[in-house]
Amino acid sequence: MMRKKRRSSVDKGEGAAATTTKVKKSRSAGGKQKEAVAEETNESVFGVFLRGAGVTLKQGATSNEIAVDQVVFQKRIQKQLQKSPRYPGIVQEFISGLESHIEDPERFRNCLLPCVPRLPDGDSSCVSSFQESLLRMLLGIEMLQTLIINTLLEKLPEFMLDGAGDGGLSIPCIIINQLKWLDRVVDSKELAAKLMELVSVAPVEVQRDIITSLPEILEDSQHNDIARELNSLLQENTQLTVPILDALSSLNLSSSLLTEVRGAVMTTLAAVQLEDLPVVVKFILHSVSTSDAYEVVCNLRKKLELEHCVLPPVLQASQSRLKNKGAAVSASTPAACSSQDSITLILDGIKSAVRFQKTISEAWLKAIESVDDVEDHKVIDLLVLFILHSTNANQSRRGAERVLKVKVRTGQIQEALLQKTFRDYIQVMRGYFPSILALAQSLLHSPDPCVVPFGGHMYRHSFTAFDSYCQQEVVGSLVTHVCSGVGGEVDMALELLSGLVTEKPSEMALYAVFVKGILDYMDNLTPQQIRRLFHLLSRLAFGQQQQGAHIQDDMHIVIRKQLSSTVPKYKRIGIIGAVMIVGSMGALRPKAESQNGSLPQETLRQVTALLELVQSSSESSPEAAALYYDELANLILTSMLDPQVQEMIGKSVLDDFQEDFVVDLGPDITGSFPFPVHLMYNLDEDESQGGIAINLMPLLAKDLQNKGEQQSKTKKAHKRVSPLCLSPFFRLLRLCEEKRHQGDLEEIDALLGCSLVLTDMDIVEKIESLSKAERDFLCTLLFHTINWFREVINAFCRQKETEMKMKVMTRLQNITYLQSLLERALAGTPGYVPPLANFDGESTDGIILSSTAPVNKAKKDGSGKKRKAPGKNSSGNNSQLEEGMEADETQQPEKEKEKEKEVRQGVSLVSYRQFFRELDMEVLSVLQCGLLSRSLLDSELNTKVREEVLLGPAELVFLLEDMLRKLEFCLTAAPAKRAPFLKGRTDKSVGFSHLQQRSSKDIASCCVQLLPALCSHLENCHNHFQTLLSENNGVVDGPATDIQEHQLMSSGYQLLLQVLNTTFSWSGFSQPGQRSLLKKALGVLAERLKEGGAEMNMEQLVKHSFKYLLNFRSTMPSLSTALCLSQLLSTVSERGGNPAAYREQTASLARRFLSQEWVTASGEKERGNKFNEALQTLLRVYLVHVDDILKAVEEIAGEGIPELLNASKDDMSSASWPTLNRQTFLVFYKVLMAELEKAVRKIPAGKISDNTEAQSEKLLTWNLAVRDFHILVNLVKVFDTRLVLNVCLKYGRLFLESFLKLGMPLLDYSFKRHKEDVQSLLKTFQLSTRQLHHMCGHSKIHQDTSLTNHVPALKKSLELFLYRVKAMLTLNNCQEAFWMGNLKNRNLKGEEILSQRSQESEEEEEEEEEEEERSLPPQEQSEEEAQDSDSEGSKQVNRIEDGDQDSTDDSD
Repeated sequence: MMRKKRRSSVDKGEGAAATTTKVKKSRSAGGKQKEAVAEETNESVFGVFLRGAGVTLKQGATSNEIAVDQVVFQKRIQKQLQKSPRYPGIVQEFISGLESHIEDPERFRNCLLPCVPRLPDGDSSCVSSFQESLLRMLLGIEMLQTLIINTLLEKLPEFMLDGAGDGGLSIPCIIINQLKWLDRVVDSKELAAKLMELVSVAPVEVQRDIITSLPEILEDSQHNDIARELNSLLQENTQLTVPILDALSSLNLSSSLLTEVRGAVMTTLAAVQLEDLPVVVKFILHSVSTSDAYEVVCNLRKKLELEHCVLPPVLQASQSRLKNKGAAVSASTPAACSSQDSITLILDGIKSAVRFQKTISEAWLKAIESVDDVEDHKVIDLLVLFILHSTNANQSRRGAERVLKVKVRTGQIQEALLQKTFRDYIQVMRGYFPSILALAQSLLHSPDPCVVPFGGHMYRHSFTAFDSYCQQEVVGSLVTHVCSGVGGEVDMALELLSGLVTEKPSEMALYAVFVKGILDYMDNLTPQQIRRLFHLLSRLAFGQQQQGAHIQDDMHIVIRKQLSSTVPKYKRIGIIGAVMIVGSMGALRPKAESQNGSLPQETLRQVTALLELVQSSSESSPEAAALYYDELANLILTSMLDPQVQEMIGKSVLDDFQEDFVVDLGPDITGSFPFPVHLMYNLDEDESQGGIAINLMPLLAKDLQNKGEQQSKTKKAHKRVSPLCLSPFFRLLRLCEEKRHQGDLEEIDALLGCSLVLTDMDIVEKIESLSKAERDFLCTLLFHTINWFREVINAFCRQKETEMKMKVMTRLQNITYLQSLLERALAGTPGYVPPLANFDGESTDGIILSSTAPVNKAKKDGSGKKRKAPGKNSSGNNSQLEEGMEADETQQPEKEKEKEKEVRQGVSLVSYRQFFRELDMEVLSVLQCGLLSRSLLDSELNTKVREEVLLGPAELVFLLEDMLRKLEFCLTAAPAKRAPFLKGRTDKSVGFSHLQQRSSKDIASCCVQLLPALCSHLENCHNHFQTLLSENNGVVDGPATDIQEHQLMSSGYQLLLQVLNTTFSWSGFSQPGQRSLLKKALGVLAERLKEGGAEMNMEQLVKHSFKYLLNFRSTMPSLSTALCLSQLLSTVSERGGNPAAYREQTASLARRFLSQEWVTASGEKERGNKFNEALQTLLRVYLVHVDDILKAVEEIAGEGIPELLNASKDDMSSASWPTLNRQTFLVFYKVLMAELEKAVRKIPAGKISDNTEAQSEKLLTWNLAVRDFHILVNLVKVFDTRLVLNVCLKYGRLFLESFLKLGMPLLDYSFKRHKEDVQSLLKTFQLSTRQLHHMCGHSKIHQDTSLTNHVPALKKSLELFLYRVKAMLTLNNCQEAFWMGNLKNRNLKGEEILSQRSQESEEEEEEEEEEEERSLPPQEQSEEEAQDSDSEGSKQVNRIEDGDQDSTDDSD
């Protein structure tokens, strides 16, 4: 710091007005007065000449005076010297006089400081206000310059070791300043040499002064030489880094020298002091040229280790300094501050370089993009992205955003790096807060779910690290996100606000008013989001510290307003909000904070009042009451409530449930009902007396009657009980009991086995004879019964006693049986709208439309399953399939009508899913039971009691379908979440509200726990089909096959594979924290094959898992199951570090499945859309994994398809590819074309630098590809349907474009060396392009728009191809080998298209010279035909038609 002061004071001394110099009184500190020096006398030439020229020399501290202008002074001195009779000797005398004058340090100082104008008679007009020093004026006289310079430089060492004088003047510095900016330097080279000599001996301070002044002293001619010397000095002395770089950046250097200097600077980067680093970085970036920008920036990025610039103790001090803002802090603070300041300066250097040089900003982006490894990313990457974003250039802003998104998406920039940047560089980051905020907003806006969480981390760290202004901005921005109404964005923003309320309640309380503003925008939020919003607001307002108590009243007002609304949507919001507030007010408090750890009486009173308010508001509407029970149940499940609140809720629930829904078994139930009353589904035979039943049918009848009568309040003071509330109320009761008795449900276990008051279900058989109202009543009764059983299973699925487990299993069988009845009942009741089961969804109006449409569609579709009507309480083997799973199952051929008389058409329940109660994840634990098979049943036919609890196939399918839906909802990354414009929102989350409250990691962990059970079921299915094959001597459709069981088992098999695939496809497994879970999951599969999975590494685990799954290949019941196995194997292989090792096995497996005949249980060949879709995907899997795709395409197209064409009428399929038949030809054709086009895009483009071998290899590849293409295009002659033509035109154009882009450059360079190969390739390709031309003609004749859409673009490409070949021949000096004629327009069979006959007859066949033909088409042609005939027609490249001439190689 001292140095800087000194230099600035020197400048001041030079630049100030003359008056300021009078202030300087003191003498130079180090010099002693030398008595020997005589006073100035007339004898001294020096004195005489000066006086004559107008300068008066003064003694002591008084400045020299000048009476004339300095130019006049210089001219006079020069004249006096030149006119002197003693010239040139007089010059030396003059210099000797000067030397003797400046012997005295005081006088020397005077000569170095500016002269003062002398003002005779107060007239200053003759002298300017500022005058140079005497020595500087003399330096301007050329004849004296060299001598004076020598004198000065000899004087300089005398003062080198002196400190600054009293006035802060450094004599060496002033001496050097005399030499700057001289009009002309007489001997620049000599001066440079002398200055560098001085540098070698001077102390550091003087060295710095001399070096920084060099650009201002020397002429341009010396710049390169001096730069070399400075460069070598830089290697030796890092202390001089800053002045040398300052000097170098001001010198005018040649580019090669600049590169050399920059290289040297780069090598010393690691050794540079932190405070010098900003100058070094600035120099490096400002010396960059366009060509080497990327290389330099990459190098700089590697060498710039900002991580080493901050030390932990320093970091803590800097943190505390920021927090205390000016309060006294520890001694290490200045160090912390300086390191942060230096980093700030480094980034400023980067920022200015980026702002003014576009190439540097592009180079930084490219350098960051080119880093492939997570470990290689550094703090500087993030900081530079923030810098690039903060510059105003749109391009770098967008570039920074794009690169950050890509890096986050691929997982290369992770949260740990962001955390480190915020932790260690908080002061630096604060300067880029606007950019951080904008980037976080952009990431949160992104439709890509992978990048949204990173935007969240940026918000969170900004809130925690920065000051209150930034916190306010962060909260404001998050509130804006919530109000945007875009799904993923809202969820993330609410999650962040929630997290901030938990972590920083007192800070968030300051911004509670902002958050409360969201209450005005709740229309766009889903129930789950509203729940979360009220959760965080109620925590702020009613939490234990009540930091946000100022918004309590507003919350109460909003809730009361919503509850009193008659609009169901707002009432729903009111109920959700009120229950959340109860959760916060009635939460369990730690003992220290409240008297005896219990709630204050006032709070308890408020909670009770609020619950009563909600109950009274929702009594009038069953839907609202059901939602209230569901929300309350949710609250009890997820929060720790105060025991008093818990007890109060639990007691009233138990009493109300018994009163409303339970009746004692006793006298017959009286009343008029649509159907006769029956007690059904009782599992407690021994308790026929004194038992209880659920009063379902009478309640439903009464409810309908009440609706019909539009009951008046006077008539019924008693509250209305709706069967709609039965399941939600029971869920609430069960959860209250669990909480009160720590999971024991003994108090209510009678409800598991008790009977229901229903009617005899045989009535479904006679559904056609019932009236519309009776049919509706029956369907509603079935829905309520199924939902009751689903809720009962939710409640009791975790009970351990065998008896309970048996009852749960029976209830599952009841559900699958009732669902089969419901399917038939719905088929007979078109237009029926079921009762709601999930009450937090959107209003019922939207649901009606969405449910009725698919029902009718399902009926027309004819793809619903046919079912037998099994007996009540059916045992495992004939219980029914739940929801058809049409989407995934192969279609059952429908020719069993003659065989099975009782078969009925049923409606698929897929479209009715939202009307069933949600099953909890815990229900899936039932999958851990064994699988019931027929052999077991046969052996236990006579024994009534079964000891072991076993699952039937129908129940297995039911549970697996539910599990798959849950996993697809939770673990599959949703695609872009932007809602389509003006589309009705279909809420995918209906029926998953409990699931939404669990994280995807939880769900994945549950799946991993269930994996052993799933593997057992998989093995059981495998054994089942193996036994079936051996019983039927290897035939699938033997006489012993039970079609229905076969169908259920194959559904189960396929579902198991899909569940495993969805689990292993979870993107979370690739995150570092979930590796252990993935290892555990793979370990389960590996251990089925080999013990000791725990000791294996990831690669071995993948290997053994792959091997285990491969064993199931022999028993695939259908092609779609086979596809699922192939996809699962592919997914598992990708989890290892080396997926390529498994490619061959995956390909051979897919090939095996494609070469297999797929027959259904009834003996028919598999066919239909589902089969075709599965076949298409499987064929893709095969071609993607096969080693040589071109060879594989040729094998199918060149062998398989001819076999199909030659096949007999009975067989009608290819021998080597049985899945290839007339029905599936289009599937094969489309995939072959698409994959061939993809494969050629991957062939590397030909380069001029390629050697002969590389060229031959690429030519060979293109030869193969063109041959495959030719075979495929020619197939259109046989299979000429419009769909095949469409595929051919589309992919033909894409293939041609790839050939032009990648293949033609190769031909350009290979033509001379491989003439025959190139020629044969073009010959083959020409046959294909001609066929494409015929197709264009065919499309135009038939005027089929789906085909003609492809024609213009294809014709353009064909014409381009023509000229590209001509260009290639010209390049190789063979243009005379090229000629071109008109190609006739022909149809697919090669017949000429009639419209051209008249005109063609006037011409010769097609031989015309190219120029004439191209520019002057025959006059008779219509415009369109002209275009046809010459753009494409000119397709006759090299005229190699029908083997006439080999024109390509005519000349070399």
